[in-house]
Amino acid sequence: MKLSRKIRMKPIIENMPDWRSSCPLSSALDIFGDKWSLLIIRDLAIYGKRTYSEFLEADEKISTNILASRLKVLGEFGLIEHLNPDASSRGNPYKLTESGNALVPVGFAYREWALKYLPDVHPEMSDVPIVIK
Repeated sequence: MKLSRKIRMKPIIENMPDWRSSCPLSSALDIFGDKWSLLIIRDLAIYGKRTYSEFLEADEKISTNILASRLKVLGEFGLIEHLNPDASSRGNPYKLTESGNALVPVGFAYREWALKYLPDVHPEMSDVPIVIK
């Protein structure tokens, strides 16, 4: 009798991070722990599909090279994908994957923390209600 077992295929990732440790939190931060990735995920969660140009219009003013790099890494790790995978990248909106959607509550947790603990040091911070698309 032949036993079968599931083999988990590794994705092809060009920019594999230098894992700092075997800690799951540290490993997750190696992928999306920079200051831009959760903002990209926020924009996709709030506005739905977004193009490269629309990301550049965000208030945070991400530079083109950083945006391109972050979109590539988030795509390689399966957090985002193009709406039409068969079309060219130009003008082809991005969307969150199931894995990317799983990070939306993380963004909301950061938001709630900021609203609770930062108003005294950042009084201009906005408490605009958020609607998920």
